[in-house]
Amino acid sequence: MLVKQILKAKPFSEILTIQPDASLSEAVKLLCEKKIGAVVVAKEVGVPMGILSERDVVRELGNRGAACLSDLVKEYMTSKLTTCTEDDTADAVLQMMTEGRFRHLPVMDGGKMVGLISIGDVVKARLSELSMEKDALQGMIMGH
Repeated sequence: MLVKQILKAKPFSEILTIQPDASLSEAVKLLCEKKIGAVVVAKEVGVPMGILSERDVVRELGNRGAACLSDLVKEYMTSKLTTCTEDDTADAVLQMMTEGRFRHLPVMDGGKMVGLISIGDVVKARLSELSMEKDALQGMIMGH
């Protein structure tokens, strides 16, 4: 299964972003309201500067307490982004996420971001694919 198929299967394809000069408090509010685990940091649509995850926020809360919530997103975002393309396979993406120990991956087409996938999206797609393969094999065995 390819990343482009995973993106098509997502219930909504909106790419949520936050400005780098937004406060960490604003980012937390967005993560909470949208029930998401990470948000892409971008000044302009389609051009990611970084990503801010729940882990980034929790790590800083643990280090400094609530005082960090007035700091800027750009101070805590991961700016060295690992990305994928629509033509990458689900297995390759899972391997990248596992080795890099992250759960969200921007999907790029040339220099423009066209989507964001989570490890949950990839696992769901992979399980669906395995279920279809199992059903096909059972059908062959049973003579259907």
